[in-house]
Amino acid sequence: MSSPIQNRHKLRRRYRQAFLFNDYEMQAFVKYCKKYRVKNKAKFMRETIVTAILKKFDEDYPSLFDPPENE
Repeated sequence: MSSPIQNRHKLRRRYRQAFLFNDYEMQAFVKYCKKYRVKNKAKFMRETIVTAILKKFDEDYPSLFDPPENE
């Protein structure tokens, strides 16, 4: 069984990723944050990205009734 200290270590954010917006994307992002009162933009982006990833994983998960991809 792992201790709470070990669990906190695993959740520590150690990996930095950066991306750039063009003018229109930045305008849209700023407008969205103002409209929906987003105070923590880093948290918002992290949650949005991870939600999109998990949704895609869920959609791509094979099931017993899915046809084979090659056919």
